[in-house]
Amino acid sequence: MKKILKKYTETNLVVRIIIGLAIGAVMGLAVPSWSVVGILGDIFVNALKAVAPVLVFVLVISSLANAGAGIGKKFRTVIFLYMLSTLLAAFVAVIGSELFPVTLSLTQAAAENTAPEGIGEVLQTLLLNMVSNPVKAIGEANYIGVLTWAVVFGLSLKQLAGENTKKVLQDVSDAVTKAVHWVINLAPFGIMGLVFTSVSENGMGIFTDYGKLLLLLIGCMLVVALVVDPFIAWICLRENPYPLVFRCFKESGLTAFFTRSSAANIPINMALCEKLGLDRDVYSVSIPLGATINMDGAAITITVMTLAAANTIGVHVDIPTALFLSVIAALGACGSSGVAGGSLLLIPMACSLFNISSDIAMQVVGIGFIIGVVQDSFETAINSSGDVLFAATAEFMEWKKEGRTLPWKKKK
Repeated sequence: MKKILKKYTETNLVVRIIIGLAIGAVMGLAVPSWSVVGILGDIFVNALKAVAPVLVFVLVISSLANAGAGIGKKFRTVIFLYMLSTLLAAFVAVIGSELFPVTLSLTQAAAENTAPEGIGEVLQTLLLNMVSNPVKAIGEANYIGVLTWAVVFGLSLKQLAGENTKKVLQDVSDAVTKAVHWVINLAPFGIMGLVFTSVSENGMGIFTDYGKLLLLLIGCMLVVALVVDPFIAWICLRENPYPLVFRCFKESGLTAFFTRSSAANIPINMALCEKLGLDRDVYSVSIPLGATINMDGAAITITVMTLAAANTIGVHVDIPTALFLSVIAALGACGSSGVAGGSLLLIPMACSLFNISSDIAMQVVGIGFIIGVVQDSFETAINSSGDVLFAATAEFMEWKKEGRTLPWKKKK
C-alpha cells in the first residue's frame, strides 16, 4: 500500500487529473446509473470550499504579521492588473456581441434566487460583507469579510505580537497549508466524480443546444485568455508571456474548469504560486483577492447575455451605451460570488440599464443556468488562471528590475 501511495503522489498531478477525467467521462456514458461515483466530486469540492476560507484567513494573518517592508507596491500592481483585465474583458464582449449578434428563444425558465436590482445594491452588499462577523464570514465563505478581518488582525499582530507569537502563526499557517495539499492530492478522484455527473446527466446535448450563444461566450473568453491577458503581461514584462499563460491554464484552469468555483480553486492557485517561487506574503493575499475581483469570465457573461436579451426584444443598443454597460458589468462582476453560477444573478441588474423587464431578465438567467455546465466551466477556468497570471506578472516585474531570471527561462 505504501508503494502504491508513493507512486500515486510522485506522478504528476495534471497527468492524474487527466486520467481521472477520462475515467469519469467513460463511466458517465457507459454506466450513468452509478450515481455513487458522482459523490466523489461533491466530496472534493465541498472539502476545498470548507478548507479555503480557513486557509485564506490563517495565511493572510500570518503573512501580514511576519511581512517585511515593500510589499504594498506589489499589491497595488496586482489590483490594477485585475481590474484592467476585467474591464477589457467586458469591452471584448461588447465587440463580440456587435460582430456576432445573438438572439434567444426565451422560455419560462427562471432562477429561484433573488437578483440584485442595481449596481448600488451590489456595492452595498460588498461593503456590508466587509464588516460581517469574522466567524460567520469564514463559515459562509464570505471572502470579502475573511480578507478584511484577516488584514485587520494581521496588521495589528504585526505591531503588537512578539517573535514567538509570530512563529506560532507561521506554524499554524504551515499546518493548514499541509492539510490543503492532502486535499489537492485527491483531485483526480474529485474530477472523476464531477465529470461523471456532468456526462451522465447532460450527455453531449449541452454542446448543441444554445450553440451559437455558447460559441460567442466561449469565443470571447478565449480571446481574453489567449490574446488580451497575455498582451497585458507582455506590456508589463517585455517577455514572451505564453509559457506562464499555458502553465496557469494547465495547473489552475484545468481544475477550475471542473470545480466551477474560483473560491474552491484558491488552494490550487496558492500551490501553483509556491511552485513559481512567488512571495508568500503577497500571493496569500492577492490570490483570494483575485477570486473576488478578477472576474474576466463573469464580465463577459453579464455583457453577452444582456446584449443578447436586448437583441431578442428589439432594443437598439448604441456603442456608447454598450461601452457603459461594459463598465457596469466589470464593476458588477467584482461583486459576483466565487461559486458556480455566481455571475448569472447579476444579469437582471445589467438588463435594467435598457429597461428590460425583470421577467425577461430572469428568463435569460434561466438560460444561463441551462448552459452553465459549459459556460460556467470556461468562465471559472479563465477567472482562476488569470488570478495566478497577474499575481505572477506583478512580482516578475520586480524580478526583472532586480535582474533575476524568470522561471521559464531558467536552464533545466
